[in-house]
Amino acid sequence: MEKQALLEPYQLGPIKLTSRVVMAPLTRTRADNDENVPTELHVEYYRQRSSAGLIISEGTQVNPQGVGVHNTPGIYTDAQVEAWKKVTDAVHVAGGHIYCQLWHEGRLSHPEFHGGDLPVAPSAINPNVKIRISSGSVDTVTPRALTVDEIKQTVQDYQKAAANAIAAGFDGVEVHASNGYLLHQFFVGSSNQRTDEYGGSIENRARILFEVLDAIGAVVDFERVGVRMNPDSHGLFGMEIDEQTRPTFEYIVQKLNDYGLAYIHLSEPFTPVDDVPFAIKHVAKHFRPMYSGTLMTNSAYTRERGNQAIEAGYADLVAFGKLYIANPDLVERFAAKAPLNEGDPATYYGSGPKGYTDYPFLNGSN
Repeated sequence: MEKQALLEPYQLGPIKLTSRVVMAPLTRTRADNDENVPTELHVEYYRQRSSAGLIISEGTQVNPQGVGVHNTPGIYTDAQVEAWKKVTDAVHVAGGHIYCQLWHEGRLSHPEFHGGDLPVAPSAINPNVKIRISSGSVDTVTPRALTVDEIKQTVQDYQKAAANAIAAGFDGVEVHASNGYLLHQFFVGSSNQRTDEYGGSIENRARILFEVLDAIGAVVDFERVGVRMNPDSHGLFGMEIDEQTRPTFEYIVQKLNDYGLAYIHLSEPFTPVDDVPFAIKHVAKHFRPMYSGTLMTNSAYTRERGNQAIEAGYADLVAFGKLYIANPDLVERFAAKAPLNEGDPATYYGSGPKGYTDYPFLNGSN
């Protein structure tokens, strides 16, 4: 078998990964129950994908206020913790490892999820995007700005969610500070116009992330904590690149060196940014010299490009999203250089096993 960089083992803190292939977090809207708990369908879905070097769970809300997509699970109630235990047990029995992605969607939400109350955000600025609620796609509304006391409480909710994740058997947690969600909203001028200690300067806009990390570090070893960011998000999720974007993320990444994290998880641009002023364009390549720890890269990678990223030294781990929807045995297919199943976008978000747990394996099973 030809040697591939992606298929080499990797030591991630205390965990020995069998490969550098990571299953990226993927929202699939299958927690279709009143308690927003994972079901037996989730158990099977994650079990099928256990040969990944590491699985990062779908976005998992840290509190009820963090909900912004229907039928997505949380990690803030005892029932949710108990339900996630079945998932993590199944992954571990199959020889895999799994992190829980901690999620708060902030203004990318809708009053439907909050008993008619407004979503919350750093500032009362409408992102003017479409989001998914139970009836389909709708426009966002103007959110309500969080008070300082509410920000402090949200930080504590992240801490509790992280402790819950470890109690549920997860091997670690990933803080979702990406894709236009709450923490990302604090970083960017188009969504944060606060004049208190959480707005204005780069240090102030980044403050909440480091408060969240400090709180989590009190209950989870940092070598089991990752952070996901998307520095080049532009024209998506209500985010806009401006002259402060690059120095903001450079400040954050450099300061993260002090934490001894499991990894940072950086997305390449989701849309073309060659003509966007102040864009970084090649994210992993740009930040690799600034970060001394494990760097994970993400966004539309193929097997070939993933191997190249590791061989070139731009990344240590590569996360695959859509490929994992349709190919539960992606590692085995990469090893064999086998054809890949095509995903069915009509079933990416929905309910039931169709397009979720029924994709065939190379050996013909599913």
